[in-house]
Amino acid sequence: MVEDGTAPTSRVAIQRVCGTSQRTEAYTDSRGYFSFQLGSNTSELIQDASSDSFGLGRDPLSTPTVSRSGSSTGTIEQRLLGCELRAQSPGYQSQSVSLSNRQPMDSPDLGVILLHRLGASEGTTVSATTLAAPKDARKAYEKGLALAKKNKFDEAQTELQKAVMLYPHYALAWCDLGRVQAGLGKLDEARKSFDQSIGADQKYVPPYIDIARLQLRAKQWQELADTSGKAVKLDPFSYPDAFFWNAVANYNLHNVSAAEESARRAQKLDTRHQIPQVSHLLGIILTDRKEYSGAAEQMRDYLKFAPGAQDAGAVRSQLEEIEKLAQAAPPAPPQP
Repeated sequence: MVEDGTAPTSRVAIQRVCGTSQRTEAYTDSRGYFSFQLGSNTSELIQDASSDSFGLGRDPLSTPTVSRSGSSTGTIEQRLLGCELRAQSPGYQSQSVSLSNRQPMDSPDLGVILLHRLGASEGTTVSATTLAAPKDARKAYEKGLALAKKNKFDEAQTELQKAVMLYPHYALAWCDLGRVQAGLGKLDEARKSFDQSIGADQKYVPPYIDIARLQLRAKQWQELADTSGKAVKLDPFSYPDAFFWNAVANYNLHNVSAAEESARRAQKLDTRHQIPQVSHLLGIILTDRKEYSGAAEQMRDYLKFAPGAQDAGAVRSQLEEIEKLAQAAPPAPPQP
C-alpha cells in the first residue's frame, strides 16, 4: 500500500532482487494484494523489460547449483541468501523484505510493503561517488567486501583501506571500512571512517545510520538525537530504526513530545513489526501521561510481537499494573 494507507492506483510489479539480478515474480491486484510461489516456472510468463534476463538468464532460485556428481546442491534457503523482495512502481520508493534465512514452513504472509511517493528528498541510499571510482579502487573494494562476508575482517580492512587510498572520495568504501573496523572493535577508527564517508558524500545516508548505532551503544543521547535527526531528514522513509533511535534519545533527554512523534513514525514504517520495542516505549510514554488504555494496548502489542523477549516477564507485570490503573481511572469526558 501507499504510505498514506491507500491501495496503489495501478498494478505494481513485485520483484525478487538477488545481488545484481532482479526478477518479476508477480503483480498486485486492484487492492494491492499479490501472491506467488518461489521457484515456480509460472513466473516466466510475467517477465518484462524491468527484469534483466526476461527469465532466460541464470536465476539463483530456479537454477540450483549442480555438483560434479550431477546432483543438485544448495537448499532453497541457501539460494535465497542475500535476496529481497521490492515493489516497483514509477514515481515511488519501495520498502524491501529480506528473504534471507526464511524456512519452508515459515508463514507466507510477508506483511505490508509500503510505497513512498518520490519528491525532493535530499538523501540517497546509493552514493553518487561510486560511479566515478576508478577500476583499481572498485576491484579492491569488491575484494574487501567478499573477504568481510567470509568474516576475514583483518584482510577485508586492508583491501578497503587500499580502495579509499586509491579513491579518497569513495563514500561507499569508507562506510564499509567503518563497518569492518567496528566489527574488529576499533570503534574510534570506525567513527573516523564514517565521518570520511559523509565528507565524501553528505547526502549518502548509511554512514549516518552507522554513527547513530555507535552513539546508541555509548548512550550518547544528545549526539544520537542529532545524528538520527539528520538521517531521517535526509531520508524519512527507508530507516524506521533511525526514527526509533531518535525516539529513545529524545525520551532520555526528556523531550517526550519529540520522542512520541518519532516513535509513532517508526511504528508506521515498521509494517512487519521488526522493532517491537517501539510499542514498549510508546507504552511507557502514554503511562507517564496517564493515558492508561492506550498504554496497555501498546504493551500488549509488544508482548504479541516479541513474546520471547528477555524483558517479557517485566513487561507483563507492567501491563498488569497499567490495566489496574485503567480500570480505576475515571471515564474520559464526552467529546463536544
